[in-house]
Amino acid sequence: MKVVCQNKKASFEYYILDTYEAGIKLTGTEIKSVREGKCNINDAYVIIRNNKPYILNMHIAKYEMGNIFNHDETRSRELLLHKHEILKLAQKIKLEGLTLVATKAYFQGSLLKIEVALGKGKKLQDKRETIKAREDKRNIAKNLKNSYKY
Repeated sequence: MKVVCQNKKASFEYYILDTYEAGIKLTGTEIKSVREGKCNINDAYVIIRNNKPYILNMHIAKYEMGNIFNHDETRSRELLLHKHEILKLAQKIKLEGLTLVATKAYFQGSLLKIEVALGKGKKLQDKRETIKAREDKRNIAKNLKNSYKY
């Protein structure tokens, strides 16, 4: 599994409740550009429109060798999920006020997959607690490393 891009900000901004693996419909120049590693999902999120999931704000750079057949960089792209998963996600989004966020894009064989996470937004206080926990963990690891030197 070759990871193309990750959204590290998603775990900081949201409580990740569940993850799903989805395929994605791409054109020829888009997949060639992704194979070169020119994609970004930091601002990407998923909406469900007419019982079909779409990923918005996923940036895939234009393919250098593509001419008039090049793609729009931030167009909405359809995700491929099972019907029961789509219905389950749509219900959770509507009733519980959750959000679908793209967390990772990777190749599985020759196919590009998107890992979609169901998340609940964090408040400012929760973000501060996350930062504090991360710093504490880093300090403990640093102290343990220094104590083994002697």
